[in-house]
Amino acid sequence: MFKTIKNDLPASIVVFFVALPLCLGIALASGAPLFSGLIAGIIGGIVVGALSGSKIGVSGPAAGLAAIVFNAIDNLDTFEVFLLAVVLGGVIQLILGIAKAGVIAYFFPSSVIKGMLTGIGIIIILKQIPPFFGMAKNPTGNIEFLNVDWGSVKLLSGFINAINALISGQITIGAVFIGVVSLGILLLWSKVLSKKGKIFQLIQGPLVVVVIGILFYVLTVGGGLGLLEKHLVSVPVPDSFDSFKGQFSFPDFSAITNKGVWIVAFTIAVVASLETLLCVEATDKLDPDKNVTPTNQELIAQGTGNIISGLIGGLPITQVIVRSSANIQSGGKSKMSAIIHGFFLLISVILIPTLLNKIPLSVLAAILFIVGFKLAKPSTFIAMFKLGWKQWLPFMATVLPMALTGDLLLGVGLGLAVGIFVILLKSFQNSHFLHKEGEDVDDGKIKMTLAEEVTFFNKGAILNELDNLPENSTLELDVTKTRYLDNDIIEILEDFAYKAKERDINIKLISERGVVENPPSYIEFFRLNKKV
Repeated sequence: MFKTIKNDLPASIVVFFVALPLCLGIALASGAPLFSGLIAGIIGGIVVGALSGSKIGVSGPAAGLAAIVFNAIDNLDTFEVFLLAVVLGGVIQLILGIAKAGVIAYFFPSSVIKGMLTGIGIIIILKQIPPFFGMAKNPTGNIEFLNVDWGSVKLLSGFINAINALISGQITIGAVFIGVVSLGILLLWSKVLSKKGKIFQLIQGPLVVVVIGILFYVLTVGGGLGLLEKHLVSVPVPDSFDSFKGQFSFPDFSAITNKGVWIVAFTIAVVASLETLLCVEATDKLDPDKNVTPTNQELIAQGTGNIISGLIGGLPITQVIVRSSANIQSGGKSKMSAIIHGFFLLISVILIPTLLNKIPLSVLAAILFIVGFKLAKPSTFIAMFKLGWKQWLPFMATVLPMALTGDLLLGVGLGLAVGIFVILLKSFQNSHFLHKEGEDVDDGKIKMTLAEEVTFFNKGAILNELDNLPENSTLELDVTKTRYLDNDIIEILEDFAYKAKERDINIKLISERGVVENPPSYIEFFRLNKKV
């Protein structure tokens, strides 16, 4: 892990500045003490980061749980009783991990995962419009940013009201100015300066704009461009060690027989586990090194993190795609990035909370604009459309509900339902999807024969078989009988080809048109052979 510290340290700084406002914003939206969000971020980075099998995933409090947490705290009367539910939820997650329930992650098609990533990108962009223009109504400018609710279409209503506010001139010039400057610096840094030398690669653009943002605030206090407290990050500032200790809360174990506590615990365990597994799948797809995260180990790590977080007053934890994608885009290579970011959160709330409270929210919004755009690129829509309606429909069925309501689980649920419907139309079930031979012969050749129809339901088993292939072997993949091959399986083969080179595995594709060794593009090969 320390071999990649030159990549992980700069990435951890970026993740820290992304995670800080999110921890505070999610705590605020959850109706919990702001410090509870920071505790969850610290535990998610240090504890879960150390135990997780993911090299680039980052955990912390999740926006997807905010509504559940808000209602749970209200129904359970006290925050201390709610913390008991968090601890019990963590125990349930541990049991799920030991029972190897992580396999559920393999049953989500890639079109839905890509739709989730794109939807999250759109959500990030929409939610950062008010703080970017200095219109934030709360200390973090994050969840429920304009306090307007048109039924369930919360993000759309917030976006429309933000546009109305812009048109009517309800903006803060200083916030807009430093936000635009920050956005310009970030684009310049990533497109030009990062290619000019090692110093620009070591010092990341987000760190530069945060420093410039602090200087801007300090130099303009009281002036025409001066920012108010509502335009800045708001971290709790203890005035003594006793007041710092007083920010911690502890679970009320006397409520362990309360039926409501167990209902909340199971709800947290199920939803947090599902969000984590979805994010693991999405993060692995974003990972340029194509690492595969062990899902059962991830559930155990998350369960342990939630137990500790609940014991000291923190919110529930999941792996979070916003922080994970920021980590990947900033060059993170190992779990050290997540761990270091956790220590940065811990050190900052102890030593420099006053300095952190000088960071303009519009600067952080500019950073998140870049993160959101990279997740929701227009090229992604074009690429999914070109893959055909079988990929396009589940993709859009996931993106649209998320973009309109901000509800991750609703979008994924609808996308999955559409994906299953599409697969049913293609006669998705075939139990004899994979036949394997040649393992017992000591000639280094292994032959796999795919069935007539192979769908995303089969990707877990195929991925497992490919991962277990020995080094310095030859894989003969026979697709002569295959009539339909799901895009998810093709992506697995594309990713495996990357790993196969490192493991000296030679791949021979056998089709009606002959044998092709190590094809440069599997999607083109199967499209040419009319199997997609």
